[in-house]
Amino acid sequence: MPKMTLSHFEASLLFAFLTSVVLGVVTKKTDRERLIYGLQTFGYFVLALFGLGWLMYLGHG
Repeated sequence: MPKMTLSHFEASLLFAFLTSVVLGVVTKKTDRERLIYGLQTFGYFVLALFGLGWLMYLGHG
């Protein structure tokens, strides 16, 4: 099996995507609600990634 090498950012995006899919599927009843909630959750994950990334950048000095 080939190795998959991901950067930290790519791994974080993959985690955000997969987690959003699971949360959308298990928490909502209709397909439309699932899609909207999954996209919303993914957006929140990406926003948190950039926010925490900037905090770490600024805190590192």
